[in-house]
Amino acid sequence: MLRILALSAALLFSAFAPARAEGNLAVRAERLPPLMLDAADGFSVKTYEIETGQFYRWRIVSDGREEYKLQAPELFRNAWIDQIVIEDKEVKPFGGVYALEFDDAGEIDVFFLVIRPGRYSFYIESLRTQGFEGVFDVK
Repeated sequence: MLRILALSAALLFSAFAPARAEGNLAVRAERLPPLMLDAADGFSVKTYEIETGQFYRWRIVSDGREEYKLQAPELFRNAWIDQIVIEDKEVKPFGGVYALEFDDAGEIDVFFLVIRPGRYSFYIESLRTQGFEGVFDVK
């Protein structure tokens, strides 16, 4: 009976243990290959392979030939977004990001850390069939 109580207590406390990320979060962000949004070719990168607990900088560059609304809902829900930089202006999101929209040529940097492993798609909804779809493969 005592073993059952001890096991039950261990399971209960482990269920409420805080999540931990590996790695040193105080270092500079690792730069991912830039994602180019090209009206003729779609996304320049279709797959990113990254790890939980690593701090990343994701640069997204628009050619300006179309209006683009880049979405990555599962990635944004399973990541801590430190900041979004647009033309040297920083946005500190608290509570999440829905989409990043480009009306003209330009670039946006997203600084983030993924908390949960998985496969998270990123896309432009209206242009998915034209090569505007990719995935983050998070280990």
